[in-house]
Amino acid sequence: MKDYLQRDHAVRTGRVRYTSNKPDRLGEERGRERWTLVRHTDGRRSLLAHSEIDDRPSVLRFVQVNLRPDFCPADAFVRITVGDQFHGSGWFRFDGETAECETLTTPDGRVSQRMNVAGGARFFGGHAIQNDGWATQMVDRSRPGEIQSVTAVLSSPDHRGATGPMLCTVEANLVYDGEEEVTVAAGTFPAWHFRFVTVTGMAGEHPDYDVWTTTDGDFVVLKAQVAGYMQTHYELVELHDGF
Repeated sequence: MKDYLQRDHAVRTGRVRYTSNKPDRLGEERGRERWTLVRHTDGRRSLLAHSEIDDRPSVLRFVQVNLRPDFCPADAFVRITVGDQFHGSGWFRFDGETAECETLTTPDGRVSQRMNVAGGARFFGGHAIQNDGWATQMVDRSRPGEIQSVTAVLSSPDHRGATGPMLCTVEANLVYDGEEEVTVAAGTFPAWHFRFVTVTGMAGEHPDYDVWTTTDGDFVVLKAQVAGYMQTHYELVELHDGF
């Protein structure tokens, strides 16, 4: 690279297909997600995700999450459209044990929040599937098969993330099930397999949620599936280094 140019970061882009596992809709596409992941030389990461859910009422979501070198969130932005109508947008910031946000939603108008998160926020979830993959970095992989409890900060307690955006906290129990080889439309990869066995604090009981991520430290979601009443499947269909 010429000496008057500078490009120290690395960029990855991906596309995820959302399908149904319900018997009457098996394999039917019900949404999609495109994301861009930026990794800086000091370990900071940024994720920009554009997600669509076609099931009525439809959900259109733009999420940006920025991480510090320790993989903890620094700040984020979420904008949601539900049923093709603007629903809300919000900016989030995390500093020590303090989480805050400034949002505007159609149900509640302008909202300012500030809350304490004991020990500091280790994960912020804006409900993009690739964003979910970053939650698994909280799990100690030296303890396979053990249930591990973590606290997460989310932009919505709704299972589809179709409320808010506002600050809320949930308690999740996760299990690391070891390393597997996973083949998806984007290719064949070594993968870490995680299970969300319970999530309390959401609007209703969240079904079991299995997630397989890459083992390269970016925790790219290769595939995921939700059981119970949701019966949904998510698969990485494209992965590129660079734009």
